[in-house]
Amino acid sequence: MVPRASPEVNRPLQEGINLFNRCAFFECHEVLEEIWTPERGRRRLFLQSLIHIAVAFYHVQRGNRLGAERQLRKGLTKLTGYLPAFEDVDTEVLYEQAMESLARIQSGEKLAEFPKIRLTRRASQ
Repeated sequence: MVPRASPEVNRPLQEGINLFNRCAFFECHEVLEEIWTPERGRRRLFLQSLIHIAVAFYHVQRGNRLGAERQLRKGLTKLTGYLPAFEDVDTEVLYEQAMESLARIQSGEKLAEFPKIRLTRRASQ
């Protein structure tokens, strides 16, 4: 069973996801950090994984390859504990897309597009 958050808790997370999917990575990081700060336990690390990934893509936008690589590695490491889905987020797809992005960044390739955070089928119905 996929752990699910209450609708009140999901609203700020959904806002962060919307910002991420619009490639507003700095703003996404700000929103998610507000949720992350008071959290304790398992959810805190999940939110931190998303923050690292958002910050990584912000670094990509700013041309900081080394910062992007470091943040992606941190985010991917933390995200592994939340596969294949957590709080309605399809973490498996995000993980795969972020890994592909990391490989491209490490090879010096420019990213043609950024990953998107997708919700699980059940959440999107």
